[in-house]
Amino acid sequence: MVDVGAKGETHRIAVASGRIEMRPSTFRTVIEGSAAKGDVLGVARLAAIQAAKRTAELVPLAHPIALTRVAVDFRFYPARSTIELVATVECRGRTGVEMEALTAAAVGLLTIYDMAKAMDRGMRIGELQLEHKSGGKSGAFRRVRRTRK
Repeated sequence: MVDVGAKGETHRIAVASGRIEMRPSTFRTVIEGSAAKGDVLGVARLAAIQAAKRTAELVPLAHPIALTRVAVDFRFYPARSTIELVATVECRGRTGVEMEALTAAAVGLLTIYDMAKAMDRGMRIGELQLEHKSGGKSGAFRRVRRTRK
């Protein structure tokens, strides 16, 4: 692990996102909350929050961080039968929360897959990425969005 003991504490925020694409019928079932396993999005939100809190147990060289906020939001794209999960993580600390945000997004998407796989094993998870981060010595980062073709 990198020694962060001499670094000053700053307010740190990271936002990560990812997408899961599925068949239109699966998309409708998930959005309506009528999946056989229950509230897919509610469980995915809880899984993402839990994953952010446990990142240091999953990523070998990640520091344990006292998080002050984890928020998980969903965006829906009916024309593509795609759900985007956006995880926002904050802390006041000596190291960033990018890995926590990325882990939250990944595990939230995996949870959607797990809960809907009986309906659609062909779902695709992708575009997992850091959208924004602020705080710390390296300053801010913001992803420049490219238009989709």
